[in-house]
Amino acid sequence: MSTRASPGPDSGPGGSATVVISQRVRAGRNDEYRRWQEKTNEVVRGFDGFQGTEMYPPASGDENEWVVVFRFSRLEQLTRWLESAARRQLLDEGVPLFDGPATQEVLSGGTPTDDVVTAVVSHDVRPGHEQDFLHWQSKILKEQERQPGFMGSELFRPVKGIQDRWVVAFRFDTREHLETWLASDARRRLVEEGRGHFESYDVRRIGSAFGGWFRFGPGPQEGVPPNWKQAMSVVLALYPTVMVLELTAGDRFKDLGVPGYIALFLSNVLSVSILTWLLMPLVNRALAFWLLPGRARSVRVHVAGAAVVTLCYLVIITVFGLTTG
Repeated sequence: MSTRASPGPDSGPGGSATVVISQRVRAGRNDEYRRWQEKTNEVVRGFDGFQGTEMYPPASGDENEWVVVFRFSRLEQLTRWLESAARRQLLDEGVPLFDGPATQEVLSGGTPTDDVVTAVVSHDVRPGHEQDFLHWQSKILKEQERQPGFMGSELFRPVKGIQDRWVVAFRFDTREHLETWLASDARRRLVEEGRGHFESYDVRRIGSAFGGWFRFGPGPQEGVPPNWKQAMSVVLALYPTVMVLELTAGDRFKDLGVPGYIALFLSNVLSVSILTWLLMPLVNRALAFWLLPGRARSVRVHVAGAAVVTLCYLVIITVFGLTTG
């Protein structure tokens, strides 16, 4: 496993730290990998300074590459986890599931990388080209600021004793805007211009507001919907679910004398289960023409899909208004 770590410009050795781990998984082993990762999550929770973890399934075009993010309060606490015997044992157990070594970038200090959609780019900067690299990065930032949906960028310098790569994390409001920037002619020209300053680089994409509810079958995906479409679709399925549960299970809980805080917990469990295994798959199929970036290529389709969802809102609200009023 190669390790790539970088601190923020103003962070000391004890600053907050995040590690982004990218791992290709062998074909047909995804379910086993999920179970292995869940076991890993249980173990890491016992380490001092642990703050949270997220797992992102493969995105469109990736070679079954999973991304996992771990967050710690301090860099030394994260390092202790990365170098621990418990983690080494877990990695040994997971070897049969992995298709090649993992890649990890450690970001020390700075803003957390979970803001909307984030790309993490790591560079092998040629010795003596550090200032030229920084000047080149400032040119990229100026160009990014002109792009729709750009929300910020941070540069992380190498951490002595961990690794010598430079890391840049930049955020966009939607995956669609991020992918547009990554595929743009302006970025392509800048990358070609900067090749004299670095030997190689890697790009990792992380983050999606409701990604687990937007899978379109077991085969290759056509992309992840923009966050605003995901939010509209979730509301479309969530509102009637909550209303029906309130009118059925909610009254039943009251009759049984279940305390309100327990009734709310049970209702949440039911609603999330219904959305995950019943309603969201139906919404995905019905709105695939609008949700999938590979199919929704025109303004007309974007507007038509939003109008259909809005009309469904009005119908659902009217139905509940007439039946409960």
